[in-house]
Amino acid sequence: MASNKHQIIRYNRLDRCFKNTGKEYSFQELLDAVNEAILEYDPKSSGVQTRTLRKDINFMRSEVGYNAPIETFKSSSGKYIYQYSDKNFSINNSALNDTEAEQLKKAVSILQRFEGSPEFEWVNEIAPLLNDKFGLKNSDQKVMSLETNIDYKGYEYITPIFNAIINKTVVLINYEPYGKTNYQVTFHPYHLKQFNNRWFVFGYNEYNKIPHWNLALDRIAGEIVKTNNKYLDDTTDWTEYFDDIIGVSKDINNKVEEVKLVFNNEQAPYIETKPIHRSQKSKKLEDGSLEIRIKVMLNYELEMRILSFGEKVKVIAPEVLVNKIKERIQAQLSNY
Repeated sequence: MASNKHQIIRYNRLDRCFKNTGKEYSFQELLDAVNEAILEYDPKSSGVQTRTLRKDINFMRSEVGYNAPIETFKSSSGKYIYQYSDKNFSINNSALNDTEAEQLKKAVSILQRFEGSPEFEWVNEIAPLLNDKFGLKNSDQKVMSLETNIDYKGYEYITPIFNAIINKTVVLINYEPYGKTNYQVTFHPYHLKQFNNRWFVFGYNEYNKIPHWNLALDRIAGEIVKTNNKYLDDTTDWTEYFDDIIGVSKDINNKVEEVKLVFNNEQAPYIETKPIHRSQKSKKLEDGSLEIRIKVMLNYELEMRILSFGEKVKVIAPEVLVNKIKERIQAQLSNY
């Protein structure tokens, strides 16, 4: 393992050990503590060995490191102990060293090259301060463009909703659904999700008592108002919640179905390299077409995904989905 991996995690754990006046740490105990910290962050890591730990301690002591006052002495039990001679010292009270500054400069330079995503808007605010502090060169070169519409109508609500989730704040939202009556909802936000260049927030709707109600940010009207209502905590595993659907629409009363689709030989290579769902199982047919099976709940987004392939796909099962897609195609033909 490269010795520079997990550096900051190692230094911070050592810092906690050195300033802990309630426990005396031997070299082996320091090694165990550092590896425990690494495993908490990266369970697949094999940790570090003695040589790396010695380098870490020497670096923390050095001028290019933290000038840490680490002393070694023999305890009453006969083992050698490592502690700070200055009990008020901490690396977190020190100015950034050259290594940290260089890592931060590289990170900010990378983030500044992202374009088209509201998730990185905050970089525009802190970059000038960091550029001034560390002498970063301004660069207009972009190396990555994300498929996000910065003119998206709900863009301005991402930050206040994110903050409400983090701070466990109940909010009052005016909502204007398509083709339905406007309403006001007292909402406990839990999770933000982006799908098809739109943002949605999931949470508890106080009026109908539904814990996984979702609101499209582009249908919110006016200011999001904070309330003093007691926030109901959420225990949902949101990764698991979206496992058996495509998109964001989920009726918990629906069951998971096996959907069988056949793609023609022109589309087949793309579907093999870019599965439409994580559960996808594929089988090549004799004529070069590709049969796939996915296990999902039927919803609007699944139908739209299938229709997006046009004549290159045929729905085989379940029958209810076959009929639904057929109805949509017939309705589309009536437009021409």
